[in-house]
Amino acid sequence: MNFNSLNWGELSPEIFLAEYWQKKPLLIKQAFSNFQDPISADELAGLAMENEIESRIVSCDSQGNWQVDHGPFSDFSQYGASHWTLLVQAVNNWSRATHALITPFNFIPRWRIDDVMVSFSTPNGGVGRHLDQYDVFILQGSGKRRWQVGAPNSELTTLLPHPDLKQVSAFTPIIDEITQAGDLLYIPPNHPHNGVSIENSVNFSIGFQAPSNQELWSSFADKLIDNNSGEQRFSDPDRVPSDSSFAITENDMQQLKAFMLQQLEQSDLFEDFIGQHLTQSHHALEILVPVNEIDAAKLHDILSEPEILFMPVSGLKAAIIHDTNSTLFINGESFKLEKQTLELAELLAQQKPLSTEQVKTFSGCLKNVQLLTSVLNKGYWYIE
Repeated sequence: MNFNSLNWGELSPEIFLAEYWQKKPLLIKQAFSNFQDPISADELAGLAMENEIESRIVSCDSQGNWQVDHGPFSDFSQYGASHWTLLVQAVNNWSRATHALITPFNFIPRWRIDDVMVSFSTPNGGVGRHLDQYDVFILQGSGKRRWQVGAPNSELTTLLPHPDLKQVSAFTPIIDEITQAGDLLYIPPNHPHNGVSIENSVNFSIGFQAPSNQELWSSFADKLIDNNSGEQRFSDPDRVPSDSSFAITENDMQQLKAFMLQQLEQSDLFEDFIGQHLTQSHHALEILVPVNEIDAAKLHDILSEPEILFMPVSGLKAAIIHDTNSTLFINGESFKLEKQTLELAELLAQQKPLSTEQVKTFSGCLKNVQLLTSVLNKGYWYIE
């Protein structure tokens, strides 16, 4: 199925960003016509049996007791025919067809997207009323589900019906609709919501990453330590006599703040940090490192085959920062670019399959060969 286009109706990406993004929820009926699940419930269950894939089952019995079980799972029969939901994180890292669901949202930079979580719910299955700290598009697959979404409300009470399950108290919905295959629900951060399956149903949640200040500062500190870039000592050569030996003055604090912020003003250091941080996958990837390293000679031999495709690993995060010296970032690693490698790097960042003929157009340049063999040997791209 082609997921390249989204039926906006009277809306557009520009109107959506101006009026809805991080402001209010939105339901677009039949955003995708004739929608078909890119992954079946059986295939999803198969992924939940794998050790490296994060999964959980949330269930609720007739007495209202909630239970959370974490995968991997070997059997689902104990859960019965209703009142439970299987949730699998980062399915797009293992299913290329599921990863294609990200394409319609390219009007938002790819670095903002975290993963595509897929859930299978039996009748009356759900995870309860809750809210998230990030934006999410929830695409209804097969089956039907009732969704209720409320407005932010500081008076909501946090509930913990299970140690691994955070819910909120009842809210007044501003959206209360039954979704069917192809319907798209957008929920901004801190908007309480609740989805209850009416019948066996599948949902695809395109979640966005929203790093906290704490996460960014902590990761930046790690970057300074790794690079030994934070060893400069505070100095104050223009100090004047203090009126009080036990006071930290406003001037002291401003100088210390400026001293700390100097690191952020180092463009090369900050750009390298932010590119690596924002392209680092938060979930396992199916990295495909070749058995034998690919060098220029090996690549030349590969290109003698006419039907070869160079493919990106599904779910990769990639980005380019353009500056005096542009840099390509893939899965938290940086690749310095030059003018002659920029075109290839942009194709790699877009994660488009490359044919033999396309790669041949770049193979006459040693720098391009080095870039391509590097991403192949790291297992980020592979030969199909």
